[in-house]
Amino acid sequence: MHKYEIIIYWSDEDDLFVADIPELPGCMAHGDSHEEALAEAQAAIGHWLEAAKRIGKPIPQPAGELVTPSA
Repeated sequence: MHKYEIIIYWSDEDDLFVADIPELPGCMAHGDSHEEALAEAQAAIGHWLEAAKRIGKPIPQPAGELVTPSA
């Protein structure tokens, strides 16, 4: 499993769940369920990383957990 942030949201326009991987430009996936969108996103990340390696594009490190300052 890849450790990049995945944002999943419902698209009324497309009538499906969209999974966006913001740390990897242009990397997105979709599915009929939240679980399917997540699985497709993991596959899309793998394909994105393979393509980046093949063409010599830099691969960003996963940002990790979001930390917010205490109030």
